Amino acid sequence: MDCMEKLAKREAVATDHPTADGTVASALPRQVTLLFSVACGLAVSNVYYAQPLLDSLASEFGISHSWIGIVITVTQVCYALGLFLLVPLGDAWNQRLLIAGMMFLSAAALLVVGLAPAIPVLFTGLAVVGMLAVVTQVLVSYASTLAAPLERGRIVGAVTSGVVIGILLARTFAGILTDLLGWRFVYLVSAVLMLVTAVALLCVLPSSKEKRTGLPYLLLLRSIIELFVQERILRIRAVFAFLIFTAFSTLWTSLVLPLSSAPLSLSHTAIGAFGLAGAVGAVAAAGAGRLADRGLGQRTTGIALLFLLVSWLPITFTESSLAALAVGIVILDMAVQAVHVTNQSLIFAVRPEARSRLTAGYMIFYSIGSSTGAIASTNLYAYAGWDAVCLFGATVSAAALLLWVWTRRNPSPEATPGK
Repeated sequence: MDCMEKLAKREAVATDHPTADGTVASALPRQVTLLFSVACGLAVSNVYYAQPLLDSLASEFGISHSWIGIVITVTQVCYALGLFLLVPLGDAWNQRLLIAGMMFLSAAALLVVGLAPAIPVLFTGLAVVGMLAVVTQVLVSYASTLAAPLERGRIVGAVTSGVVIGILLARTFAGILTDLLGWRFVYLVSAVLMLVTAVALLCVLPSSKEKRTGLPYLLLLRSIIELFVQERILRIRAVFAFLIFTAFSTLWTSLVLPLSSAPLSLSHTAIGAFGLAGAVGAVAAAGAGRLADRGLGQRTTGIALLFLLVSWLPITFTESSLAALAVGIVILDMAVQAVHVTNQSLIFAVRPEARSRLTAGYMIFYSIGSSTGAIASTNLYAYAGWDAVCLFGATVSAAALLLWVWTRRNPSPEATPGK
C-alpha cells in the first residue's frame, strides 16, 4: 500500500469508542503507538547528541574547552523557548500537519549542522534543532487526544517511554557513530531518520476531530499562565516535574565524572552502556499509565517517589560497586518515568481542549529541573565529590515525597478517565 492509499484511509486507523459525554474518541492500534514512541525518541535525541561530541566540536571549530559548553546551552535554551512558543500551537492548528512540518524542518536543520562549515552556521543549526525538538511534546499531546479515555494513561506511558529511552541512548548512539564515521554523520543520519519518520507519520496518522481553539497566538501563549492560575493539579504536577527531573539530571549529568576518573577510569563506550540500564527502568515504568487510568494516580506517585528516594542508596556506592550503580539507575529511572507518566495522564484529563498548552506549561518545569540538576551536580562534584551529589539528589527526592504527603492530606479533585 503506497503513501497516498494510507493517507486516504488514515481516518480508519483508530477504532471509535463512545465516551461518557457522547463524543467519540479513538483507541490507537499498537503499531501506531509504537510509531509515536519511536518518533518521540528520535526527536528528543537531537537535543542530547552533542553531549559526547564536545571534544570533537571543539577540535574542529577551534573552540576552547572553557567555552564549548555553550553548545549545550544554546540547544537547551532554544528547547525551552520551543516549549513556550511552539507546543501551544497544537491546540490551534491541525496537529498531524504541525508534527509533520516540524519534523521536516528539523531534518533540514540537522542537515545544516552536519554540513556546517563554520561556527555561526553550526550554532544557528543547533538552535533550530533544539527549538524543533519540542515536536516530542506535540506528539505526546496528540497521542493523548487520539486515545480512548480509559486507555489514555497506557498510551501516554508507552509514548513517553520513547522519550526517556531516546534521552538515555542518544549519547551511546552518538559516541559509537562518531568513533566509526565522525561526528557529522551523527546529525546526517539523524536527518534521514527524521525525514523517514515524518513521511511515515504523515501517511499513517489520522486527523484529530478535537475542536480547535480560536485564540490569537499571543492570547494562546497568555492562556498558559491562566491555566496555572485556574488548575491546581497543573501547579502541583508541575512542581513534581521540577523535582523529579532535578533528581534525574543530577545523576545523568554528573555520572560521567566519577566513572571516567580513577580508580574506575571507564571508556566513553562503557559509560554510555549504563544508559541501557536506565532504558530498562524507563520501559518497566510504562505501565504506570494503566494505574492512572484506574484512578490510582496518587498512590502510584507516592510509591514511585519512595523508590526514587531509595535509589540514591545504591547509587552512593558507585565508586566501589558498578553493580550497585546499575541497580540504582534502574530504580531511579523507573521511578522518574512512573511519576512523569502519571503527571501527564492526570493533567491531560483536566482540559481536553488545552492539552498542548498544558504540556507546554508542565514541560517548562521539566526543563528548569533538568537545568537545575545539571548545574548543581557538576558544581557539587567539583567541590565536595560524589557523596555530595548523591546527598543533593536524595534531598530533592525527599522533598518530592514530602510534597506528595502534603497533597495527599490536602487533595485536589483529580480528573478521572473519560472526563
